[in-house]
Amino acid sequence: SLSTRHCPWKMNQLPPKSPVASLASENTNSRVEALDNLSMDSFWLEVENIKQSTEAEQEECSLADVKTQEEGEAEAEWLQDAGLSELLGDVASDKDKLVLLSTLTRTQAAAVQRRLDTYTRSRRRRNKHPVRDVRDIFGVGSSEDRAAEKEESSPDPLWHNLRTSNTQRKTQDYSCTVRNPGKEEVFNMDVAYSEQAAVLLKGSFLSESRKLKDGNALTRFKIPKGRLGVTRIGDLSAQDMKKIPTLALIELTALCDILGFELKRNKATKLKTTEKRLFGVPLNTLLENDQKLLPNTKVPLLLQALLSCLEKRGLETEGILRVSGSQTRIKSLEQKLERDFYSGLFCWDEVHQNDVSGLLKRFIRELPAPLLTAEYLPAFAAVQNIPDLKQRLQALNLLILILPESNRNTLKALLEFLSKVVARENNNKMNLWNVSTVMAPNLFMHKGLPNKIPEGKEKQLAEGAADVVRMMIHYQDLLWTVSSFLVAQVRKLNESSSKRYQFCDKRIKHLLRKIHTDKDKVEKNQGEPSKIVKVHASLLLKDSLEVHLNNATRVADVLRQFQKNLCQNGWNIVNTVNLLKCNNSMECTNLLLYEVGGNIGEHCLDPDTYLLDLYHINPHAEWIIKQNPSYPRMF
Repeated sequence: SLSTRHCPWKMNQLPPKSPVASLASENTNSRVEALDNLSMDSFWLEVENIKQSTEAEQEECSLADVKTQEEGEAEAEWLQDAGLSELLGDVASDKDKLVLLSTLTRTQAAAVQRRLDTYTRSRRRRNKHPVRDVRDIFGVGSSEDRAAEKEESSPDPLWHNLRTSNTQRKTQDYSCTVRNPGKEEVFNMDVAYSEQAAVLLKGSFLSESRKLKDGNALTRFKIPKGRLGVTRIGDLSAQDMKKIPTLALIELTALCDILGFELKRNKATKLKTTEKRLFGVPLNTLLENDQKLLPNTKVPLLLQALLSCLEKRGLETEGILRVSGSQTRIKSLEQKLERDFYSGLFCWDEVHQNDVSGLLKRFIRELPAPLLTAEYLPAFAAVQNIPDLKQRLQALNLLILILPESNRNTLKALLEFLSKVVARENNNKMNLWNVSTVMAPNLFMHKGLPNKIPEGKEKQLAEGAADVVRMMIHYQDLLWTVSSFLVAQVRKLNESSSKRYQFCDKRIKHLLRKIHTDKDKVEKNQGEPSKIVKVHASLLLKDSLEVHLNNATRVADVLRQFQKNLCQNGWNIVNTVNLLKCNNSMECTNLLLYEVGGNIGEHCLDPDTYLLDLYHINPHAEWIIKQNPSYPRMF
C-alpha cells in the first residue's frame, strides 16, 4: 500500500486556523485539477525504484523518529533558532543578540511575542521558576491574556510604535499584486512579506485562487530594482549572511501567522557515523574532506563530478533521470567510487548515463539528513498548502535562506543542472513537470523520517511535492535573492551592535521605542544633491578614482569611468594579470564594485545601484573595485 511508504509528509503540518487558511483546501483542489492532465507516472515509478534499491537497507536509518514535543518546547527551540534565546532567561541579558529586537517589523514582533506568550504560559503551568514577562520585552501584556485590557486602556506608546511603524512608513500599492494570469507580475522585495500579506488580507486581495499551468505558461515574476539594486545570495559577506537565517525564520513565521498557518519543524537527533567516504556522509563532512584537496570548495566534489558527467554526455539522452539504470551496476559503481574517486582512478567515460543519473539520485537520498534538512522538510512540503502562488514563492525564498550554507549551495548546483535538462526538452523528452516528478521523491522521501502518508492523500501530496520542486527549478533566480528588507535589517543589526548597548529591561524598552524614530535615514539626507567620493582598486592600481555622485550615478557608470581612466590616463598598474590587452588598449574584465564597512560587512553591488542613495544609507563605507571571482559567486 502507498500509505505505508516512508515519506515525511503530514497533513497537519500547516493546519488551517483562519479564513485565509480555509481557502487552502479549495485552492489545492484547483491546482490538483490543473495537474490532472500532467502524468504522475514518473513519480510513482521513481518511488518504486527507490523502494527496490533500499528495501534491504531499511535498518540503516540515519535519523531517529521525530519525537513529540511538550507544550512550550517548540516555542523555546524556535526562540533559540531565531537568535532570541536570551528572552528565555529569568534575568535580563546584556548580550548583543538582543539587538535583533531592534530590527523587527510589526508582524515580526507579533510573531516573537506570540511564541514568548506560549512559552511563558507553559512554564507557569509547570510551576517552574518565573520567566520574564513580555511586558518587560515589548512593553505590553500577553497578546491573548491582556487583549481586553489593551482595548479598554490607552495604548502603550511603545506597542503603538511597533504596530504602526511600517504601515505609516510607506503605504505600498499592493493592489498591483492581485493576479492577472498570463502577464508579468511584480515581486516586491522592498517590504517584508508578512507586512504585504497583512495589507492584502485586510483588503481581501487574497480571495482569487490561481491554477497551475504547464511549464512554459507559469506566471513570470519580475523583481523591481529599487534605487539600491538587487542583492543575490553570495553578494553578502559570510559574516552578514550568518544573520540572514534567523531573520528569515522570524519573517517566515510571521508570514505563516498572517496567513493562518502553523509552521511546524522536525527535531532531528544526532546523526550516526558511517565508515564510507562519499555516499551516506553528512554534507559538512564531505566538504571538510574536499576542502583539504581543493580549498574554498562549496559543493561536494563527487556531486560536481556527477553533474559534470551528465552535462557533457547525458543532457541529450532521452528519458535522462526518468529511465532507471541497472541497480546492480549502480551499487557496483558506488563501491568503485568509494575506493577510487579521490585517487583519480575512476573512469567516467565507461559509465552509462542512466547509471550516472542513478548515482546522482542515490547520492541525494543517501545523505544522512535530507538535502532540505530534517528540520524544515515538512515546511517545504507544506508550501503547497498556501493558496496564493506569490506567497508560496515568498515562503520558499525564506526557507532557502534558512538552509545551512552547504545545503543551499548543493541544492543550487542541483537545480541549475535540472534547468539544463529542461532546456534540452526537445531532445531528451524531459519537460519541467517530468523532471519535477522524478526528483520530488528523491528530495522529499527520506528513510530517516518514517512518517506515513495519510490514507487517501497520496495523489495530492505527491503532486504538491512535485509542484514545489517545479517552483524551485523554474523560479530559482528569484528564490536565490536576498530581499531588500532583510538587507536593511542586517544593516540595522550591524549599526545596533556597534553601539554595544548594555541591556536591561528599561534599555530594551528604550531601544524598541527608538527603532521607529530613525527608520528612514535616507529621507533625511535627500537634500544633499551630490557628493564627491573616492573609489579604491588597491589590487589593480595604486591610485584611487575620484567620483562625483549625483542622483543619476550608478555602479555601472563608475566601472565605465574606471575603465576609461585606465585606458586613457596611464595609471600606475599594480597587477597586470587582472587586465587584458585588447586592440592596443587596456580593458577591464569582470570587474565588480563592493561596499565595504560601515553598517555592512562586504556587499557586492548590483550594477544598477544608485550610489548617492547608497552613500546616504551607509556614509562610512569604503567602495572598492575587485575582479569577479573565477567561480560563480553563489559557490
